[in-house]
Amino acid sequence: MTDTTYSAPDPHAWLKRKSRWSVFEIAFWLVALLPFLFLPSYLTLASQIAIAALFALSVDLVLGYAGIITLGHAMFFGLGAYCAGLISKAGWGEPLTGLLLAGAFAGSIGYVTSFMIVRVQHLALLMITLGLGFLTYELANAMTWLTGGTDGLQGVDIWPIFGVFAFDLWGYTAYGYALVILFLGVFVSRRIVNSAFGLSLRGIRENVRRMPAIGSDYRGHLQKIYTISAAMAGIAGALLTQTTETVSLDTLSFQRSADVVVMLILGGTGRLYGGIVGAIIFLLARDQLSDMNPQYWYFWIGVLLMLVVLFMPKGILGGLARLVGERE
Repeated sequence: MTDTTYSAPDPHAWLKRKSRWSVFEIAFWLVALLPFLFLPSYLTLASQIAIAALFALSVDLVLGYAGIITLGHAMFFGLGAYCAGLISKAGWGEPLTGLLLAGAFAGSIGYVTSFMIVRVQHLALLMITLGLGFLTYELANAMTWLTGGTDGLQGVDIWPIFGVFAFDLWGYTAYGYALVILFLGVFVSRRIVNSAFGLSLRGIRENVRRMPAIGSDYRGHLQKIYTISAAMAGIAGALLTQTTETVSLDTLSFQRSADVVVMLILGGTGRLYGGIVGAIIFLLARDQLSDMNPQYWYFWIGVLLMLVVLFMPKGILGGLARLVGERE
């Protein structure tokens, strides 16, 4: 008799495979160390790229994996930036605790606003996030006694990391600090997306109405990832404050929210490293093009964005994955 016993596939096999660090990832982080050796004059820019990449990663968690469309995520970035600055002004300039407190504060605001976020979809969701961003910006502008208004927050003083590594003029400490925090952000995000929770987020993104039919608490999942994303964005904002020792209303602006979405579109949403690649391309292009023509550099960003959308609709990483035949 023929043995017709059916062996069910391991439901965790796919997650285990996706959780392994690839050679390309390891190579990427090794390359990220090269500016210390070969591009010391660009370390300040490199630290800004690392911070923008962490912010883009936070947005990718909600946009690329959960399908939450947002144009107001700079609210959490700015809240984290101001929180870190105000803690420093109050006399506590220790960077790591300031970072954690800023992330916790932004995350708590994210949790409160998540009750509104999960109630709407599509265009209404876009308007809610946009409205929250505008509201926060105008509140910060009006509360000049606390935020400094258009003049920015003055008197921010950050202590050396562990009492040893001071933030130097050349940016060695700033880049090393931002790079470590970015790596930790990627590590945590990998654990999230390559888990059962991450799979449920993909299911919500693809068909939110089907999830309750299979017993998934989709609203609870969306609230969790939105809170995590808000905390990560707050940490990115706090990093900007600590590495530059300045805070301005720009951290809460719509422009910052729009720029991070452009970064994700360039790199590719739902790919973890898409936001990082997009941040690298966007900020390098801005640095070079603004030197050539400070007034019209956004023209070339627009051309680049249209070319990517037309020929690589899933972003640069999506286009590369298609070329090598990578399966989603």
